[in-house]
Amino acid sequence: MSQELILVINPGNTSTKVAVYKGLTPLCVESIKHTDEELSRFPDINAQKDFRENLIREFLKKKGVDPAELRVVAARGGLLKPLASGTYVVSQEMVDDLVEARQGSHSSNLAAQIGYSLSAKLGITCYIVDPVSVDEAEPLARYSGHPLFRRVMLTHALNMKAVAKRFCREKGLTYQQVTLLVIHLGTGNSLSLHKNGRMIDAVNPSEEGAFSADRSGSLPILQVARHICDQNLKYKEFEKMVFGSGGLFAYLGSKDFLKIKDKYLEGEARTVEVVQAMAYQVAKETGALATVVDGRIDAILITGGIAFNEFFSELIRKRVQFIAPVHVYAGEDEMQALAEGVARVLSGEEPAQKY
Repeated sequence: MSQELILVINPGNTSTKVAVYKGLTPLCVESIKHTDEELSRFPDINAQKDFRENLIREFLKKKGVDPAELRVVAARGGLLKPLASGTYVVSQEMVDDLVEARQGSHSSNLAAQIGYSLSAKLGITCYIVDPVSVDEAEPLARYSGHPLFRRVMLTHALNMKAVAKRFCREKGLTYQQVTLLVIHLGTGNSLSLHKNGRMIDAVNPSEEGAFSADRSGSLPILQVARHICDQNLKYKEFEKMVFGSGGLFAYLGSKDFLKIKDKYLEGEARTVEVVQAMAYQVAKETGALATVVDGRIDAILITGGIAFNEFFSELIRKRVQFIAPVHVYAGEDEMQALAEGVARVLSGEEPAQKY
């Protein structure tokens, strides 16, 4: 495996995670926090690019890393057009799509913009790995129920693919020869079905499936339509209601799962019922997804930040263990997954894809 230096960039809503890896070994990692006051002075996400890029430069200087020694940049993939899984060379066309936010605006859209800017100045290549728009779904999975609408595959693909491959390495299995169902528990609850190395179906937490920390998931469509009409809601108003102000936040007034956990363990009745309802819905979606492959699942993997809470993973496990053995990989090591994706290209293990 190549031991050259990789700069890894992963912007979030309130932080910019940055690291330098030597091959697959992290030399320095930091999560640079951004206050509401800092970000409020920018009119939109794109306007934050130079601010965050300068912070990354300061990080390198503070850690004593000479930018000239970097071999490549690995950036988190943003909201792009549907793509097959893999590691992609960042191009001007990709950057333009992210700037225009053709598939939606999110802080992850900044990663490739910043990486492309830095790499161009250093004369090196910038890559993204398994963006949220990874789409390997089969034709039947795309039907929504009406020809005007089409199911869209937006998931935590980077972490879910990495966890699936990690499980296979640990068990001596070949990713291209197994069927796995992966559950990512986080701000959004993504589910994906992996068969023979492809993610053939998934549950997009932005629009469907179980509710989560601040997303409503699937909703009764006629009640929704009536509410929008009765309240004369604009699209952005409704979007904020179900994406950012839905889920646990709408029911309990908080999206901080640590605080919610405390109330749950104290036995506060409302919290107990809502949290169990979320686990119920995740398990229900798991069962539905398993039917795609006639229930022939080799393993169910639970991952994401909320998976650190053993009681919640257990609520799901006890409902789905009849389908397949359940394994928990708490957390979301996206930085490592980005470094691994680029390292596979550098070592010749897999080719780089073009956007």
